Amino acid sequence: MRHNVDGRKFGRNTSHRLAMFRNMANSVIEKEQVVTTVQKAKEIRRVVDRLITLGKSGTPGARRLAFDRTRDEAIVKKLFTTLAERYKARAGGYTRVLKLSDRRWGDAAEMAVIELVDHPELDRKRKPKATAAAAEGEKAEGTEEQKAKDTFGGFRKMFGGKSKVGAGKGPAKGARKTAAARKTPAAGGGGNKSGGSSS
Repeated sequence: MRHNVDGRKFGRNTSHRLAMFRNMANSVIEKEQVVTTVQKAKEIRRVVDRLITLGKSGTPGARRLAFDRTRDEAIVKKLFTTLAERYKARAGGYTRVLKLSDRRWGDAAEMAVIELVDHPELDRKRKPKATAAAAEGEKAEGTEEQKAKDTFGGFRKMFGGKSKVGAGKGPAKGARKTAAARKTPAAGGGGNKSGGSSS
């Protein structure tokens, strides 16, 4: 019987479980919103709330203890500046767990969002990479005549220039490999285990 045994084990040993809680708590503090399973969210809520309470105390001892529990200087700085200022008038309950309607593919686990309350609106849109913008600029430099001739330009754009259409590489369309050109297992080619040399 598990009378008075507190906390979920998650099928992990102690060090693995504590490392998981540390990593997820750091993610919640850094990103202010994380999607995970309902059970993990409920356990992590305890860790994050205690860290924010440490940050509100503001003492050097509390800062050392927070670093010991997070092992991340940037997270400690955010705890003792941004979050301490944001929650100075709140007596507790710094996180909320919101269940999601969709279950996870694969094991159908119940999913939830754990987030910090009163957080500023988060910008979750993907930002285009600088390399992609530079590549687009190079493509735009092509002449109008080349664009008119290139009938498969849309496909090249879709596949990032990896399209083999009109590349002109490889054997001609009707050409076939002769029997002499093909490697047989006895000659050292092929992928099966039954033939080939062992040198």
